[in-house]
Amino acid sequence: MGPVFRHCPCFRPAREEVRVLDYAHCSLDEVPTEVFNYERTLEELYLNANQIKELPRPLFHCHGLRKLNVSDNDIQQLPPAIASLISLEELDISKNNVMEIPDNINGCKCLSVVEASVNPVGKLPEGFTQLINIEQLYLNDTFLEYLPANFGRLSKLKILELRENHLKILPKSMARLTELSRLDIGQNDFVELPEVIGSLPSLTELWCDNNQLTALPSYLGNLVKLTYLDASHNKISYIAEEIENLVRLTDFTLSSNRLQKLPDTMGGLQLLVTLRIDDNHLSTLPDSIGQLDKLEELVISRNRIDSLPSTVGLLRSLAILIADDNAMEDLPPEIGSCQKLRILSLRDNRLMNIPDELGHLGSLRMVNLSGNQLRHLPVSLAKLGSLHALWLSENQTKPLVLLQSDVDYETGQRVLTCFLLPQESSVYQGKPDVIEDGGSAASGERRGTITFACDIDADRPRRLVRLPTPYPKELKARARHARNLYRQANGSISSQAIMAQPTSQIDDFPSERRISDKAADVQV
Repeated sequence: MGPVFRHCPCFRPAREEVRVLDYAHCSLDEVPTEVFNYERTLEELYLNANQIKELPRPLFHCHGLRKLNVSDNDIQQLPPAIASLISLEELDISKNNVMEIPDNINGCKCLSVVEASVNPVGKLPEGFTQLINIEQLYLNDTFLEYLPANFGRLSKLKILELRENHLKILPKSMARLTELSRLDIGQNDFVELPEVIGSLPSLTELWCDNNQLTALPSYLGNLVKLTYLDASHNKISYIAEEIENLVRLTDFTLSSNRLQKLPDTMGGLQLLVTLRIDDNHLSTLPDSIGQLDKLEELVISRNRIDSLPSTVGLLRSLAILIADDNAMEDLPPEIGSCQKLRILSLRDNRLMNIPDELGHLGSLRMVNLSGNQLRHLPVSLAKLGSLHALWLSENQTKPLVLLQSDVDYETGQRVLTCFLLPQESSVYQGKPDVIEDGGSAASGERRGTITFACDIDADRPRRLVRLPTPYPKELKARARHARNLYRQANGSISSQAIMAQPTSQIDDFPSERRISDKAADVQV
């Protein structure tokens, strides 16, 4: 019998020593009784993506269970009897309606992975901090407002995700998490980057986007192993010079902040591959940016940059340069030294001329020059044999148009032109002044643009990006308030009260005291 059929209940002989059962996506509203027939041998049980409302007591007699997945169900209570699963290593209760984690979960001493995201948990019990073998903990969107003071007991943690909560501070005891490599505190209520983060020597990934941060402080420079940093969608206007200590950083995202300048020490990020600083208030880039000789992608759109430094020509690894919506009137001729440049987008600037050196970029595949003030193009562009798209207007119907040779009547030089040249002056040029309510002083004058997914270059290197859930904080606050009212109205049973009963009483716990389905309907 093949391994595929061994997991399917229809093809198993009776009383076989079954170790794995998979009931995912089976439209179940309760745990199948067949599961209990294998309580002595069962090691992995998958019940995810069903409509199960409660976990029956016999389930917790499977003392050899190592993996339990009940994700994406309608479970409202995690019974205290879960403490009897002493061999449990991985627990997934995400995407349910669990409002409380029992304090005696500390009985699951072997737990190494806990996924409890998307549950209205509200807080972690003290007993949770005694699970000292946990290595991965996922608590995204769980209504957390704080972590236990002794959270640092979880000293083996390697991955900690706390995205989309209401956290404002982190406990100082987290300094004991010396093995933590990934920390995600994005989409919370942090105004300052917690100082304890600077005490995490093994951190390689830090997500702190979508908060209210105003600065990247000096102690961030202590994270010498950091390779990925996302601080986008904050209010950051200052970056400490110690940023140069992040010598292993390869991916740095600062989009949608309030930066007016970058520190010269940014040039110390010798291994940086991707730098995104779009949607800020930058008027120039530091000359030290030319020291980033590993840089492959530079995104500086929606700023106030009027020119690129000549040192941009030192970026010999640069493959993608996106500089839309700025105020540039010309390009430095040194840009012709960026021999690996494949994508160059300079849409909506004030360009009147393109340097001849652009024709030296034999790897160019796409150039976007629409929304500028160009009268003609240099004849050297005719040498770009790899060019697949040259955009000169938003109304252009084909990626390439026929270019014709002509003579510039002012200089007498040969140039290229077409029916889309000269370009008409754009009403909107450069990034408008931003006003406090998030609008812009010239938003009414800006030309509307439409971008389709098919317009994105398929060859552009990409990586996964975390985007915030489109769920306003005000609505989340209302949901939290409704959850508290629901708890008060229904008098939810505390785990301590259940623990005080004898085991026999727990097994015979009356169903009428459980939260009813009808009551669950009003849960937010």
